[in-house]
Amino acid sequence: MYQSKKITEGALLLAIFFAILLLSFFVPFIILFAVFLLPIPFVIYTAKYDWKIASILLAIAILLSLLIAPMISLPLTVLVGLAGIMIGFSIYRRSSAYETWARGSIGFIAGLLFIFLFSQFVWQINWSEEIQQLVEESMNVSQEFFAQFGIEEQTETLDMLEDQFKILIDLIPAMISIVAIILAFITQWISYKVMNRFQNWQLHFPPFRSLRFPTPIIWIYFFTIILMLVIQDVDSILYVGSYNLFMIIGFFMALQGFSFIFFFAHYKNMSHVLPVTSVIVTILFPFIFLYIIRILGIIDIGFKLRERLSERK
Repeated sequence: MYQSKKITEGALLLAIFFAILLLSFFVPFIILFAVFLLPIPFVIYTAKYDWKIASILLAIAILLSLLIAPMISLPLTVLVGLAGIMIGFSIYRRSSAYETWARGSIGFIAGLLFIFLFSQFVWQINWSEEIQQLVEESMNVSQEFFAQFGIEEQTETLDMLEDQFKILIDLIPAMISIVAIILAFITQWISYKVMNRFQNWQLHFPPFRSLRFPTPIIWIYFFTIILMLVIQDVDSILYVGSYNLFMIIGFFMALQGFSFIFFFAHYKNMSHVLPVTSVIVTILFPFIFLYIIRILGIIDIGFKLRERLSERK
């Protein structure tokens, strides 16, 4: 009876998965939401029956995806399947929401790396060449822009812009990691809502103001900065790796800074206007405010601002 129930639920969830997948093929804009919805069947199944039986479900989904536009459906199925199983397994283990988020991020990173390699060897897309071509096109547009205003000699400015664009090639690992973290959070949040609604679970994220990263992350952050200052060859693997780690931890520091702003607003019994406005302004003007938010996050962790405020209260 129990085995029959698992097979029936697996077939039902697999049918829902392919319904969403096919809908995303026929309605283009659905694909923007499908990335967050497609992992949910795997999340639900893994959360109830562990990762081993869910892996069989993923294997069946991969085989069936070969019959439906395999060049697109195969990498997409691997991506959402790995992420869904990682999130679901963490729920199965009754892990905390943030630990589940971390495991989901690892699942998305693995899936995105698979898509990256799949595009390199199957689609024959060389991302380094594509980004280089994008840089050249952007430089041509910039030169035409300066020429229209009669500014012919802007060699230093154009060289600086070219260097900034070329950094994108080195930051591919960091961009994959940050995108995976964002995808995991949204997918997990939607999964919680669906499972609470249809499975009567009680899953939720703790308040964002309670988000705290461990203190050692600061020392890793400063170590990467020192390493980048010491290394002279900016093209070396060690420098590129340090720069990617710097960007990833910087993203965490920004999250910590926003979390403190939400905590401070709650501490002062203020409305959510201040913290929400800080997020919006930082997104609109990242080159100005992002560094301030990072510094705030570092101070919050290093000097334990929340404990000091709580003791004072």
